[in-house]
Amino acid sequence: MATETVAKPRTSVRVGVQKFGTFLSGMIMPNIGAFIAWGLITALFIEKGWFPVAELGGFGTNAEGDPNGGIVGPMVTYLLPILIAYTGGRMVYDVRGGVVGAIATMGVIAGTDAPMFIGAMIMGPLGAWTMKKIDALWDGKIRPGFEMLVNNFSAGIWGALLALGGFYGLSWVVQRFTDGAGAVVGFLVNNGLLPLTSIFIEPAKVLFLNNAINHGVLTPLGIQQSLEQGKSILFLLEANPGPGLGILLAYMFFGRGAARASAPGAAIIHFLGGIHEIYFPYVLMKPILILAAIGGGMAGIATMAITNSGLVAPAAPGSIIAVLAQTSRDSYVGVILAVILATAVSFLIAAVILRTSKNKGDDDLSAATSRMEAMKGKKSSVSSALTGNSAGAQDGTVLTRPVRNIVFACDAGMGSSAMGASVLRNKIKAAGFPDVKVTNSAIANLNDNYDVVVTHQDLTERAQPRTASAVHYSVDNFMNSPEYDDIVELVRSSNTDGAASGTTTEPAAGAQPTAAATTAAPAQGAHTAEPAAAVEGKGVLLRESVILNGTATDRDAAIDEAGKLLLDRGAVDVSYVHAMHEREESVSTYMGSFLAIPHGTNDAKEHINHSAVSIIRYPQGIDWGGKQVKFVVGVAGLNNEHLHILSSIAKIFTNKAQVAQLEEATTVDEVLELFGKVNA
Repeated sequence: MATETVAKPRTSVRVGVQKFGTFLSGMIMPNIGAFIAWGLITALFIEKGWFPVAELGGFGTNAEGDPNGGIVGPMVTYLLPILIAYTGGRMVYDVRGGVVGAIATMGVIAGTDAPMFIGAMIMGPLGAWTMKKIDALWDGKIRPGFEMLVNNFSAGIWGALLALGGFYGLSWVVQRFTDGAGAVVGFLVNNGLLPLTSIFIEPAKVLFLNNAINHGVLTPLGIQQSLEQGKSILFLLEANPGPGLGILLAYMFFGRGAARASAPGAAIIHFLGGIHEIYFPYVLMKPILILAAIGGGMAGIATMAITNSGLVAPAAPGSIIAVLAQTSRDSYVGVILAVILATAVSFLIAAVILRTSKNKGDDDLSAATSRMEAMKGKKSSVSSALTGNSAGAQDGTVLTRPVRNIVFACDAGMGSSAMGASVLRNKIKAAGFPDVKVTNSAIANLNDNYDVVVTHQDLTERAQPRTASAVHYSVDNFMNSPEYDDIVELVRSSNTDGAASGTTTEPAAGAQPTAAATTAAPAQGAHTAEPAAAVEGKGVLLRESVILNGTATDRDAAIDEAGKLLLDRGAVDVSYVHAMHEREESVSTYMGSFLAIPHGTNDAKEHINHSAVSIIRYPQGIDWGGKQVKFVVGVAGLNNEHLHILSSIAKIFTNKAQVAQLEEATTVDEVLELFGKVNA
């Protein structure tokens, strides 16, 4: 039988640059609080600050005649690069990748006197990626009980080697690049050419390409300049809210229809909230308005250059509040004037364009917003301010990209979510979309990377803030939820539309490289069930862990009985069994089809020694929070090994005939044989 296929759109150069910029942004943005802290300390306590303190600002000498170390220098030399490296490594390979990336970055830091932000953005992800590849060499080959020894020593040895490589090699390369880029900036400043950068920066913002420029080049160079001069103009090349504000003001006075009505609210969000993407649809409705943004940007940069103004640290988000908070002590007049003049020039150009053209900007704002989101590759977090729609399946959200990445999230990310992911994965494959990635994850490990998020109805509120741009589905039955059919239909309709229109899917900060043309990769902490092996293949489910006639008569006793089987195998310690009860009190592990899969909380994973699954049948059934349960599956999982069995269990319990076979089984061998053959 022919299988329906979906045409894969091409990945453009813009998409590649956007993906790269998104990844860079993902390393910087989570650490903006640290940049702000460093900026505030710098503005207050350096020699040219508001309240100079030699011991904090790092200038002058102490009573012994030695130079004061201060806080400013160590923060920018060590703290900020290591935070960036750890974040970048964690994006690639979870906490283990973050640690190795941070170790590797210390070599680059020690190899030069300049702040190694670019070095950190290279070594953090590189260290994590190489560690991931090394771990794959012996995955599943380590003898039980030696996992911690091998994991710790391999990370330490490889991290040390990378640190040496960074010290003797990469630090020199990055220093030369930084010096060269600094010389280019100096040339532009000295020759009055810096305003011309707006010709590239302003269009890049509207196309969501600015992150590669801003976080990849301007922020590292700005930090270096700020250390040497106490401020930098580079921090405000992209963050100046004036150009966007001018366009929105022009729409307020000279626009029509929905554009004019929504412009005041958009202006507030843009100027005070610092969310610049709110004005992008207004430019896309009338692309010639990009000239207004360019003119405003050039005016702002020229004003700062003439007044020798700058910020002490990055202003993120680009709110006027953040800009003023990071303004150097001697630059308030110049910075404020730069924002005002940028707004004025942008407003005048936009007003002339709107006044003299037949089209007053009254095109469909919703359509322009959709085009903006299609370029961004994800739902805009502020689009509801323009279109009146809010994210979430319950609100009828329509994705602007094909669904390629679905995640099931639960508290621990190893039980109910793995089962639900397996069920939906099979449904989506059967519908003819095998390239759609369905993973599972703990809520604590979620990031705004996904197209669709599925959670138990009691956990949805916890998941939504972490995945604001995704469509959310709440279920109360992970095995046979009617919402699965809705998700399959969403996958079908979005991929059909996406193939026709050529739209692509881009991840948010922190994602692995992905596009609509490829299979979306799971974010850190997410798990994908591998093809199941034979039951005894990894020793996850053994004969002694299967009981055909359980003795428990209620839920708590059944959890104890399932937990004891895990304890008897040495898979967990007693604290994990306690965590199984704790997990059940927060969210039920009832799955539907007479099945419950009790397991520990996310914090309890440290109490797991090795992966194991226990199965207990209760022929008469027991009450599980108002639901009848006949099968209890205890789960303890490390390194995704248990996902083989969970995938088998999910397939069995969505098949009524196989559930009946389990109910009628008279020997443990029958149960093991059934699980072993499901994925054969």
